[in-house]
Amino acid sequence: MYSSVLVPVDLDEPSSWAGAVPAGLALARCFGARITLGTIVPDSLAAREAQWSGIGYRRLLDTAAARLASLAEELRGDAELATRVGSGPIARGILDLAQSVEADLIVLSSHRPEMKDWLIGAQAARVVRHARCSVMVVRD
Repeated sequence: MYSSVLVPVDLDEPSSWAGAVPAGLALARCFGARITLGTIVPDSLAAREAQWSGIGYRRLLDTAAARLASLAEELRGDAELATRVGSGPIARGILDLAQSVEADLIVLSSHRPEMKDWLIGAQAARVVRHARCSVMVVRD
């Protein structure tokens, strides 16, 4: 049913992977799917660094890649876990990563909703609305 699972995480927010990674790994094992752990360097951070130098922006991406690889090593268990780093607006970046890894399932976490985003978090809601593949939202 699924051949490629993307699990996007916020490297600064452990709750973004606490539930989503185990769920993604379980589904990938169940279906024999590839699993990719991804993260997005947000536009605001990238723009601020690019203002100072292209080197700063490259360093941001390299740092994110190193942190993601370390997290993947910690969480992978016996699974083969690929990693990808994207940049841009969070939801758009997740959708772009999903397309680049040919994901047919995105498994992501959603924070506890506030009144303004009553059902699911704002970024998760954007991904759900615009994804071309199935999306599983794991509550924290």
